Amino acid sequence: MSETSVQNLVWIDLEMTGLDVEKDRILEIACIVTDSKLNIIAKGPNIIINEPDAVLAGMNSWCKDHHSKSGLIEAVKKSTYSVDQAERDVLDFVKKYCPERKCPMAGNSIYMDRLFIMKYMPTLNEYLHYRVIDVSTVKELCKRWNQNVYNSSPPKKLAHRALDDIEESINEMKYYKSMFFNSVETKIDRD
Repeated sequence: MSETSVQNLVWIDLEMTGLDVEKDRILEIACIVTDSKLNIIAKGPNIIINEPDAVLAGMNSWCKDHHSKSGLIEAVKKSTYSVDQAERDVLDFVKKYCPERKCPMAGNSIYMDRLFIMKYMPTLNEYLHYRVIDVSTVKELCKRWNQNVYNSSPPKKLAHRALDDIEESINEMKYYKSMFFNSVETKIDRD
């Protein structure tokens, strides 16, 4: 049974060939849906997208190094998934748990993922709410305004694989939620 709610969050992470949305490509996408309290409702697709050797050869040295160490490059070469197939599968998953244009996308530095989704997965982009919840923003605010909270934040494993990164992002947001957002819930009158 799916738990559709406008309060759900759509956690997405991409691994790409670089950060230039005009020339780089998506190599991997993973998706998890949580409720508003960050409990995982469902783990969605974790898809490796095939790209030709010429695209992989054009990656910068950071991407070549990290994606080789993580095994992603080899997985991309073996994959038969297209970006269009990946978009359809992720969208079908999201539709089970989120009404159209109601649930925001969440993650670390999620604006970069959103740019790639806007360009390469426009149907998925249109289905999601235009707002994003960026864990990196909370981290950067802590770095500037609350060093104790920042210094005690969960350490990153830096796996640079999409599903692992989402799970780390959810755990990191749970930590910030426990530090800042666990006060008694009050209803705000918006008249």
